[in-house]
Amino acid sequence: MKEGTKYKIERFFKDFMIHIFLIIISITCLFPLLWMAGSSLKTQKTIFSDMSIFPKNPMWGNFYLAWTKGGFGMYFLNSLFYTVTVVSGIVIISSLAAFAFSRLKFPGKNVIFYMFLGAMMIPLPGSFVPLYVLMTRLHMINTRIGYILCMINVGLSFSIYLLKTFFDKMPVELEDAARIDGCSRLGIWWNMALPLARPAIAVIVIFNSLNVWNEYILATLIFSSKNLMPLQRGLMIFQGIHITEYSLLMAGMTITTLPIILVYLIMQRHIIKGITAGVIVG
Repeated sequence: MKEGTKYKIERFFKDFMIHIFLIIISITCLFPLLWMAGSSLKTQKTIFSDMSIFPKNPMWGNFYLAWTKGGFGMYFLNSLFYTVTVVSGIVIISSLAAFAFSRLKFPGKNVIFYMFLGAMMIPLPGSFVPLYVLMTRLHMINTRIGYILCMINVGLSFSIYLLKTFFDKMPVELEDAARIDGCSRLGIWWNMALPLARPAIAVIVIFNSLNVWNEYILATLIFSSKNLMPLQRGLMIFQGIHITEYSLLMAGMTITTLPIILVYLIMQRHIIKGITAGVIVG
């Protein structure tokens, strides 16, 4: 057997085994989601007797009951508002800060930047006591603005680090050309830095959307009013009330899970591209 043919066979067998392994892992990850979606379409009587993934007679009314009876319509709109507001705030503030750290010279720049990096090592529960005291003194407990500001703060450190790494690699000649054309500092940030940083911004949007949408602990600390709670907090209240109504519970969990899965599937191609963008530029 020729060496080239032998190499191709070994390569094919190796790739085949890798793909089989990845398919098995994918099935183990997807099965709970499929079971959850299928169970949301069953009745209370058939949810444990019908072993099929999807029932023959789906009960789409479970989603309507979960949306109205369980209050998921209100929780969903709250989570949507928090996610859009927080992610927009993180993108604007972190891009401005990262651009300043990368392109401007001012006293204490490195110290402040390393303070942001150090904040990445502090877990959110570790800051609960001072955070609660601060929010109480500012009268922001059980308010939307208090929760939004806290969540923006949570996502800033990683976003600033990622964008600064990207801006550091951008050619200085582009900035000089923009100044010749009459751009101010803010003009350069808006017209040059942000468009070039779109891959990195896409990563920030994805990661922080996942973080805000799935956040539960901080919402438990901040909110006591049901009309202010996001989906994850509302899901726990719904579970406590309807813990024996498994079909409605699964419908509520599907409503909670599906939107962020769709966002991830739509934007997942930007993750690797955005993470490596800072290395490629320049």
